[in-house]
Amino acid sequence: MRSVLVIDDDTYMCNLLKEYLQRNGYMATAANNGRLGMKLFTRQEYDVVLCDFRLPDCDGTKILKFIKSVDHDIPVIIMTAYSDIKTAVTLIKAGAFDYVTKPLQPEEILRLVNRACAERTGNNRNSTPDISFPDHFITGKSTRIREVMDHVRTVAPTDVAVLIEGETGSGKEFIARAIHHYSNRNDKPFIAVDCGAIPTDLANSELFGHVKGAFTGAISDKTGYYEQADGGTLFLDEVGNLSSENQLKLLRTLQDGIIHKLGDDKAVKVDVRIISASNASLLEKTRSYEFRNDLYHRLNVFRIQLPALRQRKEDLMEFTRFFIDRANHEFGRYVSEIDNESKEFFMNYEWPGNIRELQNVIYRAVLLARSHVITPDLLPDELKIGFLQLHPSTDIRNDIYEIPELKEATLITEKEIISNALVKFNYNKSKAARALNIDRKTLYNKIKLYKIDIRK
Repeated sequence: MRSVLVIDDDTYMCNLLKEYLQRNGYMATAANNGRLGMKLFTRQEYDVVLCDFRLPDCDGTKILKFIKSVDHDIPVIIMTAYSDIKTAVTLIKAGAFDYVTKPLQPEEILRLVNRACAERTGNNRNSTPDISFPDHFITGKSTRIREVMDHVRTVAPTDVAVLIEGETGSGKEFIARAIHHYSNRNDKPFIAVDCGAIPTDLANSELFGHVKGAFTGAISDKTGYYEQADGGTLFLDEVGNLSSENQLKLLRTLQDGIIHKLGDDKAVKVDVRIISASNASLLEKTRSYEFRNDLYHRLNVFRIQLPALRQRKEDLMEFTRFFIDRANHEFGRYVSEIDNESKEFFMNYEWPGNIRELQNVIYRAVLLARSHVITPDLLPDELKIGFLQLHPSTDIRNDIYEIPELKEATLITEKEIISNALVKFNYNKSKAARALNIDRKTLYNKIKLYKIDIRK
């Protein structure tokens, strides 16, 4: 398993990155100051270092020089404020692998870490952490999901393009990984790209790469996601968010099997299987001229419709037990069951955030539990409110749903609104902030204030 050292004096962000990397297949260690980071680096071997540029006891330049003196080849990724970009560029010239600007987006960090590990080994086919499939996740036993998995096994051995449609949090990337796992390309890279998280003006470079000097800030050649996936599978999540320009370039690449890096006339031949996904109907997007009709038909050779969790309630308790086991392992807890009253809440809730929301609810409950049983007092209010709306005559114990003071109620409401916005936009902080009509800094501060779980 690859290991990452995270150095950042912001304890909340440092631990958040540590946990996020661990959830995505890495061993991660956190250090909240530069001296501790350098000390840890001498005691253990790491594959990648994430380091904040401005630290209270020393700056990124000193840490970079120290790390490179110990291991010249290790990739060091600099985390910096926008105002320090010039300094970050200077550090890259001094040997840093890349830089990322704050506020940080975990998905962007993960992509950089994946790429850094691949380049450290000199093998782009290892661009994602090892996936323990199918043990790292479960599918369920409902009729609808069995039909989906039958489709997966049918289409996997072929090279046809697959379009997966389903609500946010319903498991689209898992299905894409399953197709790759059962394909003849399973020893080649699986590259997952969140098209909604890529800024429009950078999408061309991110997908297809660029050469040094192609634009201001292009200080070195960059291999795009498409080329990284050569021989394997490229998963384009929320493909409907691509701009019309990038839709056209993707279409041409699908037709010709070649890419052109930004700033380079040279054609690069690639062999890539495309799996795309959308939480909205791409057909409807073509009718409203938001998505190219010709590209839609290229991507929709084989379509898989993924059911929402509320449409497969017979799988709910299986997922619940699975997430309890995972949470116990991660938090060192010993929760073994969920009581009958809580089960009722679970079964009567609509789960708008689907499997991801269920996981978050279970993790929170396990973390708060003081015994081996999950009880209603450990569940978020929205689950209990939904049950009361469906069963208004139900006598609920006084200790389950207490009436908060007005000020507290205001805070609870704000927390729920923010949480719901994050779920709706698949934890894309920029989109959530725009929908809430606040800036990203304010959103991050409130996430920290309310201790909202933003892990995916």
